[in-house]
Amino acid sequence: MGSEYRDRWIECAADAMRIRGYYFPWGTKHIPYSSIRSFRRVDIDNFTGRWRIWGTANPRYWAHLDPQRPKKEVGLILDLGRFVRPFITPDDTDAVEAAIRAHSKLGPAEDSGRGPVI
Repeated sequence: MGSEYRDRWIECAADAMRIRGYYFPWGTKHIPYSSIRSFRRVDIDNFTGRWRIWGTANPRYWAHLDPQRPKKEVGLILDLGRFVRPFITPDDTDAVEAAIRAHSKLGPAEDSGRGPVI
């Protein structure tokens, strides 16, 4: 099974997205593309979780493990129709957006500017 996109933490395969380091201590979250209702692109800064490398201060969102997050400027919030929404910071956000749109038949991500407090 090949991947359309893969970095250390995020993989977009033909059947699903996989987020490594999502569960403690190193568990992977599998998300079928059909489960993604929508997603939005957000700018991250010191207030919205740039320095949080794992977890959350906000029970509505969960950030996967990403020690490189302080160097990143953009993230994606996935709406799976559940209370907690995964917050991901892939190395190539545009490639992950394209993979999600291609497999889930969603339009472009809503660009909401600054993200929530993570």
